[in-house]
Parts: sequence; C-alpha cells; structure tokens
Amino acid sequence: MPDTLTSPARPYAADSPLAHLLDMAQALGAPDADEQREDAVTTAAHHVYTAYPDTLAAVVDALDWQGHPALRDTSAGSFEPSAVAWLDGGLWLHHTLRTTEADGASDVLTLIVPCTCGHGYTDIVLDTEDVLLELLAELRPTHGQSPHDDGAPDCHSVRPVPLLNGRR
Repeated sequence: MPDTLTSPARPYAADSPLAHLLDMAQALGAPDADEQREDAVTTAAHHVYTAYPDTLAAVVDALDWQGHPALRDTSAGSFEPSAVAWLDGGLWLHHTLRTTEADGASDVLTLIVPCTCGHGYTDIVLDTEDVLLELLAELRPTHGQSPHDDGAPDCHSVRPVPLLNGRR
C-alpha cells in the first residue's frame, strides 16, 4: 500500500525546460515591498499622464506619488499595491489596479475629498478627464469640499473621540 503522505516523484526531468523555468521562478520570487511601492508609483504616474493629460498630468508630478505595498489577508480583506498623491486642501488621489480574470488589470483612480462637516471624506472614482472636470466644477463653490448631507452622510463621518479629562 503506498504511503499517502509522501509526495510523488517529480513528473519531469531535472534538466527539462519546465525544471529550468520553475528554478527561475523560485530564484526571482515575489516582488518585495519596495518593488511594489515603486511599481505602484510608476503605474499611477503613467495612468495620469495618459488618461488625464490636460488636467492631472499638468499638476501632479511622478515624484508626488507615494507607493504602498499590497496588504494580504487583513481583517478588511486583501488590497493590491497602490499609490497616493496629495493635492492640498485635504484632497488626495488614490490609484490602484483592479485585477479580474475576465478583464485583466484596469486602472482605478479615486479622488478622496473632505466633507464640509469636517469629520469624514467622500471617495469618488474618476472614469475620465471629463468626469474629473465636472466634479471639480461642483467642488469649486465649497473650495474642494464635498457637501455634507445629514440624512445620508455619504462621507462616512467619524464621530470625534469624547473628551477625557479635557483631552482627546
């Protein structure tokens, strides 16, 4: 009777093309956190330069992006590497790649806007440069803040921490 805990013999020759490819893959390994950060910054800058040439590319430089490595198996789920750029006034750009089996990788650029209530942010996915321009026209009267709605706060407002001995 065969032992079920022992692995079967390798089904390919030690000097076969598959053996060499598997050895190369093991030698390369997965990208480390620094490589993921670098790749995220490069991808974000490239997307902005190609998809937003008349707006964001004119004001956001490649050096303005800060990369973040992937987060795997956190309590909130798994996240791909991403990059963020500070726009001032409390606004941020966030870029990541959404990867699906059906579509492959697609760029996701999000504008993160502070709420007028002062306790939260609204995140708005940007599809095109025209959408960005329309959104900026809507935000101009509030100086770059998203109007707060008490009925359904879509800013995900955060209640301030209660005072303890006069301090937060």
